[in-house]
Amino acid sequence: MPLTLWQHCTLATLQAQSTEPYGLVEDGALVVEGEHLRWVGRLADLPAELRQQCQQTNDAGGALITPGLIDCHTHLVYGGNRAAEFEQRLGGASYEDIARQGGGIASTVKNTRAASADELLQQSLPRLQQLMAEGVTTVEIKSGYGLAMAHERKCLQVARTLGQTQALDVCTTFLGAHALPPEFAGRSDDYVDEVLHMLTDLHAEGLVDAVDAFCERIAFSPAQTARVLAAAQALGLPVKLHAEQLSDSGGAALAASFGALSCDHLEWLSEDGAAAMAAAGTVAVLLPGAFYFLRETKLPPIEMLRRHGLSIAISTDCNPGSSPCTSLLLMLNMACTLFRLTPEEALAGVTRHAAQALGFKDRGVLAAGRRADFVLWNVQHPAQLAYALGANPHLQTIYKGQAR
Repeated sequence: MPLTLWQHCTLATLQAQSTEPYGLVEDGALVVEGEHLRWVGRLADLPAELRQQCQQTNDAGGALITPGLIDCHTHLVYGGNRAAEFEQRLGGASYEDIARQGGGIASTVKNTRAASADELLQQSLPRLQQLMAEGVTTVEIKSGYGLAMAHERKCLQVARTLGQTQALDVCTTFLGAHALPPEFAGRSDDYVDEVLHMLTDLHAEGLVDAVDAFCERIAFSPAQTARVLAAAQALGLPVKLHAEQLSDSGGAALAASFGALSCDHLEWLSEDGAAAMAAAGTVAVLLPGAFYFLRETKLPPIEMLRRHGLSIAISTDCNPGSSPCTSLLLMLNMACTLFRLTPEEALAGVTRHAAQALGFKDRGVLAAGRRADFVLWNVQHPAQLAYALGANPHLQTIYKGQAR
């Protein structure tokens, strides 16, 4: 298989074992073989024999190269928007007030059900392309705005189509237990029965890569959530959880007991929940866009996460109600300014730790044997990616070894 050399670059490898911040390699080089990285390091250390085997050499022009970015928590496929609710919140209404009045998720469910698959595809594609324009090579897309078999299937099929037609990986997550649909008002246990039925069928159709749920006082109880996670586990599917966003429901510890890939939001995470996540190897996914957009005041317990040695991932949480955001670079800045993460922690959160949050071991760092997903940036130092508001110094994305 032909080899391609990339040289004249600085590498932010994000390798955990590196003694350099960001896993930085000055005057670095990459050798690509097919869809994978064959060699990574200082150009001066590249074996002469391997260099002679390279049939093509690309000059990176002094660019910074990072792993391809990974957006590990999105609700990208949905119909309509919720700008009117944005106005309501600015007028003093809370997220919970709006949800209890039939707005919130229920509003998006109505618009998503009314849209055809083609209409959802046309609405969702620009959002995905905006992420791709900032170097995203892997994205997770949740369902959860259909809340009925036909519409959950429709959303997952649209997500699959996006992955099949665009040059990036799309991971699908079934979030049937996102909210109680209006036709099941007052019958939440009956709806959980329906969620389990949907999960079985949608998994059989090959539409589900993982399972999520919203464990919260305005959504589903820990007992109901446990039923969903147990059903997923029985099917051999990995699980994750929207946990401790509005209150401490014990969801993080519950998810960890099922070996969850991640728990997401976590503003109200307890010490016990953090310890359980650490023991299970569950990633903490922080969503600064939702924190900002909802004007929350309860910060995630960053020092607690660090103390327990938890991997911290960052994501856009792209959705119409609490984070209508399609900029992962902006999330780097918000993670630093709002949550006080370091720029290195933030960048690891959209590469190495985001890969972990999706269960991937073949991406998220620049290392031999990993997939050749990487991005060239017009900056001198990785901290600049989190620094400039609204800037996009993206030069080029390489996905599976090929220019995108």
